[in-house]
Amino acid sequence: MTNHLKTFLPTECPWRDTLYWYDSLESTNTHLKNMAIAGAPEGTVVLSGHQTCGRGRMGRSFHSPAGQGIYLSLLLRPQCQPAQLMHLTCAVGVAVCNAIEETTGFRPDIKWINDLIANKKKLGGILTQLSVNTETGLIDYAIVGIGINCNQSKNDFPEDLLSIATSLKATLNHTVSIPQLSGAIIHKLWIMCTELLTDQASIMEHYRRNCITLNKDIMLLQADQVRNAYAMDIADNGCLIVRLPDGTIETINSGEASIRPMHNIH
Repeated sequence: MTNHLKTFLPTECPWRDTLYWYDSLESTNTHLKNMAIAGAPEGTVVLSGHQTCGRGRMGRSFHSPAGQGIYLSLLLRPQCQPAQLMHLTCAVGVAVCNAIEETTGFRPDIKWINDLIANKKKLGGILTQLSVNTETGLIDYAIVGIGINCNQSKNDFPEDLLSIATSLKATLNHTVSIPQLSGAIIHKLWIMCTELLTDQASIMEHYRRNCITLNKDIMLLQADQVRNAYAMDIADNGCLIVRLPDGTIETINSGEASIRPMHNIH
């Protein structure tokens, strides 16, 4: 599979030589974290045909059936302050949407901050994890995990996901090539990496255009508190700017809250 994947990557992409494919893993993020600790270089990519314990934000599980999705993790070593990388999840979301559109002609929406959406249902998600060097205060490594539902039919989803999950196959009415799309995603992530710290404003402008959370009434879920709000804007660092019913403006960090739409979008 690794050699097949390489056929969909341009020869100038240096990450061609640091691809690792596994038939099954507990979690691509967990596996890559162990590789990062052992010294794996930037651009190391781990893919698996199946995850037995895939995870999303806030400890949620991610359904990862064998042979039907893309389960991919990327290692970055940006050597910068954590504050400079707060927009990483947003940047990855734009890169993945670019890859899906290039490969299939269909561009997903994004629900702040990390959900890929098709026809008001979840198509995939992104999970970023950072490790900071306590002596220098710089990021030691960042791991980006990406899960995309590719070739599931409606009946392939568990009953509790039927109303909220979808796949590219269900959206496009045909199967997609997982190796081809995986190659496109890796290529777009490589391009993203070259622009990540130098073109933040442009990246975030593209993210705002894709984000269906903006200009909508939402619910903020913080610990055991639920508040109504209106999504006004997204800052260049990826934080959501909201207006509360009393007119107060707040900036919400993705690590502090989850959101739910008030209407229509799961």
